[in-house]
Amino acid sequence: MPTQKLNKTKEIIDKVFRSPDIAYGLKEFADVKIDEVLKITEEEKGKFYVKCLKSKRLRVVYDEEKQKGRPEEIIRQLWLHKLNTDYKYPYDRIEVEKSVHFGREIHKKSVDIVIFKKDKITPFIIFELKIPSDKKGIEQLKSYLNAEGSEIGVWSNGVKRVILYRPYPREFSDTLPDLPSADKTIDDLLEAKKTYFGHTTDKINLKEVIESMEELVLANAGVDVFNEVFKLIYAKLYDEQEAKLNRPDKEVLFRKYKDPEKTHQTIDELFKSAIKKWPGTFLEQEKINLSPEHLSIVIGEMERVRLLGSDLSIIDEAFEHLIPEVAKGKKGQYFTPRHVIDMAVKMLNPKKDEYVIDCASGSGGFLIDTMYWVRDNHLNKSDDAMKEYAKEHIWGIDFAEEISKVSRALMLIAGDGRSHMFKLNTLDPREWQGEDENLLDARAKLKSRLLKLDNPADNIENQKTFHYFNFDILLTNPPFAGEIKDAGILRQYNFGKKKGKLINKIERHILFVERTLDMLRPGGRMAIVLPQGVLNNTNMEYVRDYLLDKARILAIVGLHGNTFKPHTGTKTSVLFLQKWGKEAGEPIKNYPVFMAVSKKPGKDNSGDKIYKKGAHDSKGRKIIEHDLGEIADEFIKFARERKYSSWE
Repeated sequence: MPTQKLNKTKEIIDKVFRSPDIAYGLKEFADVKIDEVLKITEEEKGKFYVKCLKSKRLRVVYDEEKQKGRPEEIIRQLWLHKLNTDYKYPYDRIEVEKSVHFGREIHKKSVDIVIFKKDKITPFIIFELKIPSDKKGIEQLKSYLNAEGSEIGVWSNGVKRVILYRPYPREFSDTLPDLPSADKTIDDLLEAKKTYFGHTTDKINLKEVIESMEELVLANAGVDVFNEVFKLIYAKLYDEQEAKLNRPDKEVLFRKYKDPEKTHQTIDELFKSAIKKWPGTFLEQEKINLSPEHLSIVIGEMERVRLLGSDLSIIDEAFEHLIPEVAKGKKGQYFTPRHVIDMAVKMLNPKKDEYVIDCASGSGGFLIDTMYWVRDNHLNKSDDAMKEYAKEHIWGIDFAEEISKVSRALMLIAGDGRSHMFKLNTLDPREWQGEDENLLDARAKLKSRLLKLDNPADNIENQKTFHYFNFDILLTNPPFAGEIKDAGILRQYNFGKKKGKLINKIERHILFVERTLDMLRPGGRMAIVLPQGVLNNTNMEYVRDYLLDKARILAIVGLHGNTFKPHTGTKTSVLFLQKWGKEAGEPIKNYPVFMAVSKKPGKDNSGDKIYKKGAHDSKGRKIIEHDLGEIADEFIKFARERKYSSWE
């Protein structure tokens, strides 16, 4: 009697994909219990096989001795399961490893899966399957489709897919949002109504969709890719919100129709409606510039993506991919990694009644994270309460046109906190003057957040110069690159002068240090990302003196050198401050500033000491040992948990 072979599916799949995160991150099969659908057994010592769902033959998927797997075979079997279970194609209409004919020659490589029409002779859908890390092969798929005369081609690596479609007699340049099921035609698929909850999903990666769109059409469409994709995102946001909230049947209109002209007309109307609902990002006369044919291809890829309520870090990544390198790199403006944002927001712990600003807001990452933090910790996790909070308390400024658009869109996705997002030059309030409608709106709103000064003359001047603000919290990652040489800007800053005389130039982020402190109310808290040189270099001592004179240093967190790679390798730190004083410019004397020293963190703490700085001076030099009771105990406990060797 033969020995029963053990089913080792889960164990071997983890080895085949080299990581459980990859194996169970195959978004195409997110609803499939892989280890239940497939059966992997050890047929020879160290060699593992899967039983093909179509042919019933055993196919090798992992060789233990060589430590080599065949993830594409697993993906093929999962597709076979999905085609049979979800799309209802019987296995007698499916063939695997079919040889491709090019004239009289038989191509050496076989196609992975072929689905035949009901006659079981004519190829209908051809699959080209890859490993999860592979992003190439679409052109190869097109050659197979042309050779076999198939109408539909699917490229898939398990994480994402592209469905090519040829509206006869054109080439394979069009796309479909999905595959027709066995009892439906392509026309049925395109003419069927789609609903918000049944059609769109947040499981699709927007960046990967955009990359596919670029490869298929956008790169050669002769348009500004950022602007055209952004128009589509705006139109889709509007459509999703209308479908979810205002259409009784939840129907989505942002989709591919059989007639490209109808697709173009529908999407363009959605875009114009979005402009009216959310003015200030696009001009009223703007329209979709992609041709109907090009737009039809793009929409086929994009329509299944859900934006509202999606993971913002994934959408953030897509926007960063879209923004032209010249817009990011020229002025050293790079998106802040989500884990850095999370850390800064958590440490400052914004409350529901505190006004928060990012004066170099970029994509709005700090502000969006703040909204979620306040919702989860101070608003009983209520989305409606978060939206109301955001409308009043969340503020952002950025000078870059593209990035300013991104922040508005992300705030819309997060919950409509866009009412205080402004495209302005933070460092030069002179540019805030003007009669443009957007400037008038920004100026009126920003005046409501100006600090009220005791001297009436100073108050009037502040209304003109927008110098002192009254924000409770400021979080920002200002641009590092570039120097300010404009005398008009330099004249507005203490750092713009030396011994009473105007200097010729200064690094941009140094002015941001001064500007950000002026935006905080006395006692306000701040987190700012700065090059480590500001805190370390001897020629930056004057900046550190200024900081100590204006604020209490709460913490300095050094970031890893790879934090902003591949964009830049600049070493950075996050500086946490609390502005001195109850009145503008008045420092608090004898304010407790602590420094702890632990000689053997996490082990013998008998050498631990905690210090309190004496009467505060501009350099904070006088340090005396002091018994701080419970505060000292809590500080040492905090430090020990993180196994820091020293704190300042």
